[in-house]
Amino acid sequence: MDLVRTVTAAGVTTMTLDNPANRNALSTALLGQMLESLAAAAADPECRVVVLSHTGPVFCSGVDLKETAAAGPGDRLPAEMLADVLAGLWDFPKPVVARIGGPARAGGLGLIGAADIAVCVRSATFAFTEVRLGVIPAVISATVLPRLTPRAAADLFLTGDVFDGTRAVEIGLVTAAVDEDGLDAAVAGYCASLLRGGPLALSGTKELLRRTPDESIRADLVELADRSARHFTSPEGREGVAARREKRDPGWVR
Repeated sequence: MDLVRTVTAAGVTTMTLDNPANRNALSTALLGQMLESLAAAAADPECRVVVLSHTGPVFCSGVDLKETAAAGPGDRLPAEMLADVLAGLWDFPKPVVARIGGPARAGGLGLIGAADIAVCVRSATFAFTEVRLGVIPAVISATVLPRLTPRAAADLFLTGDVFDGTRAVEIGLVTAAVDEDGLDAAVAGYCASLLRGGPLALSGTKELLRRTPDESIRADLVELADRSARHFTSPEGREGVAARREKRDPGWVR
C-alpha cells in the first residue's frame, strides 16, 4: 500500500502523506516510505525542492497510537522510527517546504519543525498532546524547540493546549498562515523563489542555518570565511556572479 506518493515536476518533488483514513498517522510503514522517498529525492538531480503535503483534511495526527499500543517486546516503535525521518528532513540537502492544509498533532509538528519553510491555513490547529497521553515530546523536541520561543515552548509543551495558524506564525512554528484558497499559491511562490537559488548555494546555506558553533567568534569567522571562499570560487558561484554582472538569469534558473 502506497502511504506516501511522490511526484516531481519543474524541479519540485511533492511528497504527499496519503493515508487519510488513518489521519496520516505516522506508522512504521508510512515512516519507512518517507525515508525511501527522501533518499530518492536526494539522489534525483531533477529534484531541487521538496514539498511535504497531505491528502485528506488532516496534515498528520502524530505517531500511530494503535500500532504503538500493539507493539511487543523488541518491536520498533513508530516514535523511534520518527527520529530517523526527522533527522533525514533536518539534514536534507535541498530546501523542504511543508504544506499544511489541516490539523497537526504531536509527531506531525516534528515534521513541520524539520521543514525549512512551513505554510499553513489559518484555520489549521496544532497541539503538543504528549503530556495528555502521559508521555513526553522527546523526539520532536529536536526539530521543534529551535523554532519556538522559549515561553511558547513551555506553555504549549506543558499544557497540551490547541492553538491556531496565526499563533503558530507568532511563535515561529510556521513561516506563514494564509486563507484556505491561497495555500497552494503561497507554497508555489516559495518554491519559485527557492528555484532561483543555486543548488549548491542552497545546500551550503542550509548547513549554515543548522550549525551550532562552539568556538570563539574569531575562530568561527575563520571557518565561515573559508566556506564563503569555496562557494565564490566554485563553478556555481562564478556562474552566479557572471550572470548578475551580465544582467541575465544564471544557468540553473529554468
